[in-house]
Amino acid sequence: MLAVPERLSSSRCFGGTVAFYRHHSIACSSPMQFSVYLPPQVEGDRVPVLYFLSGLTCTEENFMVKAGAQRYAAELRIAIVVPDTSPRDTGIAGEDDDWDLGSGAGFYLDATEEPWCNHYRMYSYVTEELPQLIAEHFPIQPERQSIFGHSMGGHGALICALKNPDRYRSISALAPIAAPMQCPWGQKAFSAYLGGDRERWLAYDASELVKTSNWSQSILIDQGSADPFLEQNQLLPDVFERACKTANVPLELRYRQGYEHGYYFIASFIEDHIKHHGSALYA
Repeated sequence: MLAVPERLSSSRCFGGTVAFYRHHSIACSSPMQFSVYLPPQVEGDRVPVLYFLSGLTCTEENFMVKAGAQRYAAELRIAIVVPDTSPRDTGIAGEDDDWDLGSGAGFYLDATEEPWCNHYRMYSYVTEELPQLIAEHFPIQPERQSIFGHSMGGHGALICALKNPDRYRSISALAPIAAPMQCPWGQKAFSAYLGGDRERWLAYDASELVKTSNWSQSILIDQGSADPFLEQNQLLPDVFERACKTANVPLELRYRQGYEHGYYFIASFIEDHIKHHGSALYA
């Protein structure tokens, strides 16, 4: 049985509640934190749930504070759950040395290499343990869940849904790392967490997974045209777009003129993403 999460704080927001929690994760063998927005409608009913996966260096707090999603979640009767981006304070040597590896950079995979493999199991945490915990302790409808994310979290949302098309009703992403096997961020993380065998990497690359996935719903991706990481070939949405075309998976890829990578970009288009998921969650 999963431990009851400890509530750290709670605040009223658009008639609902934003709260932050801590619990001991079995998957990660360490404490983990997450945040939850419950819309006002939960006072009389259970609601669908939307998971948001954050990007490099973020915690469970950034999205809840900066994105402005609660207003639209309240209107559409959707709960939002945001996990942290990695385990923390595990005692792994060098865990905090790099901003793009270790703390804040779990990449939503299950590490197989030492010293990471005992704690860095974010894929299992996001797809199995956390949904079970949320279903046990919050008034949500577990059969109605969707997932989205930003940057590293966009990568995470894509792979979680593409690997589990029966669990999620919709996917979207904002500036995702869409082809990690082909970009410096992904190559660094995959080498450390998964080792040098690139065959293992295929299981966590959305541009590879989409070719064989049974996903059939339209995927929504927004990408800022002025995103510096786009120019540095860290994101590679064009690679994912070509893979979707090959696999006949519907994709709406929108380039937003003049927008960059951070939360000003996310907040500008968050309404579209919440509505995208609302349509699927209540279909």
